[in-house]
Amino acid sequence: MGLANRSNYLADICKELQAHWPKNRTINIVCHGHSVPAGYFATPFVDTMNAYPHLLHRELKHRFPYAVCNVIVTGIGGENSESGAKRFKEEVLCHRPDVITIDYALNDRGLGIEKADQSWINMIDSALDHGTKVLLMTPTPDQTQAKGYQGENQPQLQEHAEQIRSLAKNYEIGLADSLKACLDYASKADLSDILSWSNHPNRHGHDLVTKELLRWFPAG
Repeated sequence: MGLANRSNYLADICKELQAHWPKNRTINIVCHGHSVPAGYFATPFVDTMNAYPHLLHRELKHRFPYAVCNVIVTGIGGENSESGAKRFKEEVLCHRPDVITIDYALNDRGLGIEKADQSWINMIDSALDHGTKVLLMTPTPDQTQAKGYQGENQPQLQEHAEQIRSLAKNYEIGLADSLKACLDYASKADLSDILSWSNHPNRHGHDLVTKELLRWFPAG
């Protein structure tokens, strides 16, 4: 078992995104999670247009100009995966998504690794049973835990990130490794450059996350 292949995991969906009218159809992508996909920057300020769901939508439209594509946000600030799993069927699958992204690890630190693991499994199973493709997301950084850029300075985040990477490999689904992308950037700069709040990315941080997601949507 291992991660899905980026070049073909979403091949059917990318083919639909390339179709012209009248042969095309609406593609729905749901970004599920906590405050980061919800668009919170410096709480309580919500900057929807500079958060990764909107940036993903914009970049997909550049890449697939004939597509009818919706990016729907079901994120709730302060929520963890246990709460997100409870409303998954009624508030996420109701949108008939082609792709779902799941982003809860920042808040799952308070939930604990075992409860988080079961909650992510519940959501993944529900999505796959529904015939939906899944992209799991590791967390963006939290500066309150970091003395530097190295991952070992954020042990809880790394623990949850490893759990998410393992789930993606076990299920052979997609992974957007936001934490790695952000820490790779911070290895050459300052972590604060990509944060608008202690644990919320700014536009630059959201750009890094968006690039990780876009890798799963090759144009051809």
